[in-house]
Amino acid sequence: MTGNKPSPTSIPRPQVLTEKALAAFERFSHIEAVSGIALLIAAVAALAWANSSFAESYEHLWHTQITVGYGDASVSRSLHFLVNDGLMTIFFLVVGAEIRQEIHDGALASFKMAFLPMGAAVGGVVVPALIYIAINHGTAASSGWAVPTATDIAFAVGVLALLGKSIPGGVRVLLLALAIIDDIVAILIIAVFYTTTLDYTGIAIASVGILMLLMFQRMGLSRMALYILPGAIIWYGLLKTGVHPTLAGVLLGLMSPVRSMPMAERPLDKIQRNFHDLLDRFSSKDPDQSVAKPLKELLQAQREMLSPVQRIQMTLHPWVAFCIMPLFALANAGVSFAGADLDNALSQHVFIAVVLALVVGKPVGVILASYLLVKLKLCELPTGVTWPGIVLVGLLAGIGFTMSIFIASLAFNDNALLAAAKLSVLCASAAAALVGLTWGVLRRPLKRHQAEGKSE
Repeated sequence: MTGNKPSPTSIPRPQVLTEKALAAFERFSHIEAVSGIALLIAAVAALAWANSSFAESYEHLWHTQITVGYGDASVSRSLHFLVNDGLMTIFFLVVGAEIRQEIHDGALASFKMAFLPMGAAVGGVVVPALIYIAINHGTAASSGWAVPTATDIAFAVGVLALLGKSIPGGVRVLLLALAIIDDIVAILIIAVFYTTTLDYTGIAIASVGILMLLMFQRMGLSRMALYILPGAIIWYGLLKTGVHPTLAGVLLGLMSPVRSMPMAERPLDKIQRNFHDLLDRFSSKDPDQSVAKPLKELLQAQREMLSPVQRIQMTLHPWVAFCIMPLFALANAGVSFAGADLDNALSQHVFIAVVLALVVGKPVGVILASYLLVKLKLCELPTGVTWPGIVLVGLLAGIGFTMSIFIASLAFNDNALLAAAKLSVLCASAAAALVGLTWGVLRRPLKRHQAEGKSE
């Protein structure tokens, strides 16, 4: 008698095929270029839909109101809001967690290395703004100076993923850090220059959520589900304040512990002890012995083998890459070409200023700021990142897209100027993506230039 373990031939064939298919999909889903392709397909689909004879259905879909209520109390928000302000918070959570990990033991671990994306982001905001102001100073279009200051994290990272593994990991981390700092600056610009009133009670609410988060960590609560409550409070507080609530995801990610919860026994030792305990119990002739406790301890030890920032990335990455980001693209990339009258001189100025600011100003600002900071020895290039890699980051930083379109909707009351701004952002972002991809392919693999970059 060989026990109750089934032989391989006793496993149903549909189950075997399903397991193989799921394993193949898991391997496929971890190829970053695939997620970039999914994102671009969604963006192209949105553009085609918004400019087809079914354009009305596109607008109708994303403006559909979703209502949640209990009794007389109810909350109603559009589907577009739920994607942009709700689901994208999860994306920013993953990004924040990845940056937190790199700050702890990665490419941003030293002050000099962490200072680089901060300075590069400032350069990538100031230079495009100056270009726009130089072209539109003193006109009715001058209020759109902040339109080309933002970098779209989702699209920039998606385009970078298309270049595959030839790109050093440090380049991706640098782009992530720069883009998220860039977007935080853009959010602050919105709060200061494009928000008429700020509700300071929202800051108090967000502070309560942050304090609850810190308290949970101090109590040793390590289950991710428990942090939904403080995360929701922070999100609501930022929403009420008037700033973009997805910043809550960034805060949660950056505040996630980089070490596992302190335990009296090492997780690996705990796994070994409970594993042998389970073997003894299952081999015992006493059927009443409970296995609930060792199984519970095994699960806890297994969870604590990884730090919270690692668990966040591992658990949420597939959902972000293949669900949230494509939905985000589908909801935001549908820019209608109708109404963009470029025969108007002011509309032309807006178009030219935004395109130049994103395609030229962004890379010039990022590269120049990085060069000055390194040459002044205020910071250093991350390991594996060379000057060709910095150029690639600067080029991809010109992908402004959705955040730029969002700022444009706040900056312009004139429909013609708004349409011209949206069209210019679309064209500039596409051009920045193509130039970045071309540079990345021509300089592939960038790792070969590591020695050259260090000698400089």
